[in-house]
Amino acid sequence: MTVLDIMRKMDSIEYGFPNKSGINLIDSDDFDINFSSFYYLQSPEDLISSKCGVCWDQVELERYYFKKTDFSYQTYFLYLDDGDLLPSHTFLVYQDSFGYHWFEHSWEKYRGIHSYQKLSLLLQDVVDKFCFDYPALSNIYSYKLYLYTKPKYHISCDEFYKFIYTQKRINL
Repeated sequence: MTVLDIMRKMDSIEYGFPNKSGINLIDSDDFDINFSSFYYLQSPEDLISSKCGVCWDQVELERYYFKKTDFSYQTYFLYLDDGDLLPSHTFLVYQDSFGYHWFEHSWEKYRGIHSYQKLSLLLQDVVDKFCFDYPALSNIYSYKLYLYTKPKYHISCDEFYKFIYTQKRINL
């Protein structure tokens, strides 16, 4: 399986989260406000079936696909610590003989494969882009970046954050 094969498979997934009827909740008025009350981390099989997931879900599906390759890969969790909504993003990075690559599917604005010579440059670029998208918050609150391993599936939003806090904090 090539990286482009993985991206093509990911293209069948839309951003959001399905309700019990399979309808994407992304357009509901309270998606962001009530996210933590209905969200659970979908397994790769769940996401393949629902075809609808946030970056947390999509990275787990990417992990599932990358596990079938010879690439070295890692997953990262980035958030702005505003103490409330905690806007966040997860992403996968893989490495080959040409360098480090940010594999991005869920963040539509940056969807694609972005290549860098150094991991530190890749991570800083993602942080900069994320903070740029949240200017009001990033001017007040600091970001936190974690390298994380595979979490348990079907955990709640709060459980996912608790898991992340046990992972390796990255300081740039």
